[in-house]
Amino acid sequence: MKNRDTNDALAALLAILADLCAIWAAQMLAVWIRFDSGWIPLVGRWIPPVVRDPGLYARHALAAAAVLPVYLAVFQILKLYSRPQEGVFSNKIPRLVRACAFSVLIVLDISALLKNVAPFSNAAVLVSFATVTLFVLAERALMFRIEIALARRSPPCHRALIVGAGEDAARLIEALSGDPRLRTRAVGVLTVGDETPHAAIPAELLCGGYDALEQAIGERRIDQLILTGHDLPRERLVELILFCEQRLVRFNMVPDLFRLLTSRLEFNRITGIPLLGVSRWPLDQVWNRVLKRLFDIVGSFIGLLLAAPVIGMAALLIVRESPGPVFYIQERCGRRGRAFRFFKLRTMRPDAEAGGGPGWTVTDDPRRTRVGAWLRRYNIDELPQFWNVLRGDMSLVGPRPERPFFVDQFAPGIAHYMWRHVSKPGLTGWAQVNGLRGDTSIAERVRYDLYYLEHWSLAFDIKILLRTLLAFKNAV
Repeated sequence: MKNRDTNDALAALLAILADLCAIWAAQMLAVWIRFDSGWIPLVGRWIPPVVRDPGLYARHALAAAAVLPVYLAVFQILKLYSRPQEGVFSNKIPRLVRACAFSVLIVLDISALLKNVAPFSNAAVLVSFATVTLFVLAERALMFRIEIALARRSPPCHRALIVGAGEDAARLIEALSGDPRLRTRAVGVLTVGDETPHAAIPAELLCGGYDALEQAIGERRIDQLILTGHDLPRERLVELILFCEQRLVRFNMVPDLFRLLTSRLEFNRITGIPLLGVSRWPLDQVWNRVLKRLFDIVGSFIGLLLAAPVIGMAALLIVRESPGPVFYIQERCGRRGRAFRFFKLRTMRPDAEAGGGPGWTVTDDPRRTRVGAWLRRYNIDELPQFWNVLRGDMSLVGPRPERPFFVDQFAPGIAHYMWRHVSKPGLTGWAQVNGLRGDTSIAERVRYDLYYLEHWSLAFDIKILLRTLLAFKNAV
């Protein structure tokens, strides 16, 4: 799973870098066409004559680099960095052309606003619409071919279990094996009821009936389940969705008479086969995860620099009042339930859990030291987690991580609890800035965490970070 996330992030970064190089080179070609090619017959009439100066190309090179974020923002808005659902490059050509056109219009506006500060050629910007469009189309076509070639040589990332063994299942298996860019392989098929498997389904994929579902998911390391060809009763379908949720297995279905969860439907296609599923989270998109990770790296590095003196002074106070380690290190559950080492400044006596299991923190907890109570009051005990963020175990913002002991207790009894683990846990979160900390309702925290995951944006993260500075309610 970790390799899969790393590969997705690297692929997204390579796509961005390839676009940046193509766009910058295309803009510089437009400058050459404007000033040195002699291809523009209107120069001296409707277009100002060429005025040479030693810094001509250097100035435009800097300007071309400065406007690259405009192109990236427009490309992201038009979903040009989303994972492919159809293996046809031509489907993206209209959006690429629109993205280039919108970007050039924005750059023209910027050029007009900054003309007296950093003047550069409007004519070159107009010419760049043609050059950028051609360069980006050529670069994207090349990257498309490279992606297909690499996908064919790499093992699939996702392992799908297909429930139902009829014609839909056979078509789906063929579609998944035919487009390596989908990075998904059918590794098992379950029959439902007394159905006879379709003749086109390979025998090695058949792994029993519906009652073998849990065994198949465990033995075949399934991370995606696709229901085909069956209009299950509402109660049984709800049971199947919740079963997948508890195991962090993504649920999809080939639609038949789909009557469930109409408020959170997501429609996709796999080479022409329609799929309905519970909607994705924004952070399922690779580009969004890359953007959030870059923000985390910069923010945590700055946070560590600013927090270092405070952590040092707090460490002296901790040691002076209560002999023992300065840092309290626990195992917590991270993204997709993976455990990681979680750092805090120690706020309790060293023997706080001696002779017993993990204890839940409560208001006026008698295990706290006097210094520890003060550190918790102002969130200072959380500052070492900037290191967890920099390492990639956590994010600046997200659902707070919990200990595996408590996760095992909460997951069976609290609806949708495990969905908190679809993203990295956070140093702070939407629940925490709304007062849900310490000894407060877990179900209510989950409700706030899911709201955050459903409505994630970088602006939302920044809002939560700003509110965290004042969020001392229910600190224990």
